[in-house]
Amino acid sequence: MSPRVRTAVGALLWTTAAGAVVPPQGPPAPIAAPVESEPAATCQDTFPTTGDRPKVTETFPSKGTSGYALVLELAIEHKKGETVLPSGLGAKASGDDVKALERAGFYLPNPGGGSAPSLEVKDVADHKTSTLKIPVVALPKKPGRADLELPPLPVAIARASGEVRTLCTKPHRIVVEDAIANTPDAKPKGNTKPRRQVEEWTAAKDAAIGAISALVVVPLLAWLYRLWKRRPKPVPPPPPPRPPWEVALEELFDVRIAKLVEQGRYAEHFDRVSDAIRRYLGARYGFDGLETTTPEALHALRRVVPKIAVLGDIENFLQEADLVKFAKLVPTEAECYSTLARAEELVRRTMPAMIIGLPPPPPGQPNKPTTADVPPPGAPT
Repeated sequence: MSPRVRTAVGALLWTTAAGAVVPPQGPPAPIAAPVESEPAATCQDTFPTTGDRPKVTETFPSKGTSGYALVLELAIEHKKGETVLPSGLGAKASGDDVKALERAGFYLPNPGGGSAPSLEVKDVADHKTSTLKIPVVALPKKPGRADLELPPLPVAIARASGEVRTLCTKPHRIVVEDAIANTPDAKPKGNTKPRRQVEEWTAAKDAAIGAISALVVVPLLAWLYRLWKRRPKPVPPPPPPRPPWEVALEELFDVRIAKLVEQGRYAEHFDRVSDAIRRYLGARYGFDGLETTTPEALHALRRVVPKIAVLGDIENFLQEADLVKFAKLVPTEAECYSTLARAEELVRRTMPAMIIGLPPPPPGQPNKPTTADVPPPGAPT
């Protein structure tokens, strides 16, 4: 070594008698901060390596684009009593698993954005095949091409006994390119033009729907109401028929106040009285009094039970009426008045006993007050 070199080395180092090298005196060099080593993934597989461990087939792309979703697809063959939990990283995924995933440059997308994990289960002969798709987004820390490794992800599987075990996936390497990797000399772009925002006016929409519904419903209700108003209404029941004796006495009273006798209309007077009695007898005892002959009427009256007490007077009255009507016998004024009085008397004497206020029959006798006839005047009751 030349003296010049020896002098330069002596100026830099001092050598002690023991031969140790001592740095020259001067300001101390700065101490570098300790580098924190990145912890490994925290996924812990709780399935045994052999035996009833599910068979997993993993598919993950080898290339991707930064900021786009990448799908890790797992085809898991397991027993029918086991269930794969569709919870992304699994039911036992902790914050450490998510942090390890983010340290590796991958992030879980928001499930509300349309990239939620999906699970499809199919039954095979003796097992089930569950296809679990877990989307992740690659976001490298530095721009440009990046070589990333997807760390093992935990997948939870519930067994038939209720126990939940964790199955860890394999690590997958992927080359991630920037979205503008193929654009030379890429520069930031400006903001796009604002888009017209469409506001949904809920109140106006509800009001429009209500108005349209009213335009349809109101005419329909009005039409149904008109149909209901025009429906055939039930006819009220007719009034009960008037008693025949009441009608007969009213007709005879009309003859009396008509004063046909004073006018010399004897035949008409006699015919009206006869028709009133015939009409009354037919309604009272159940035959057509105006269309039957006198013998037919007497035959029907003789069959009435109990027997009519004034049947003889009725027979005499009908025969005299036939003489006036068919034999053209002209009655006198006295006979006209007598015929009217006899007719009123026949109606009163053939009225039911309860109408004229007779006492009820004594106990033990048949109760037939509606067919009993009024005894003649002076006869014992």
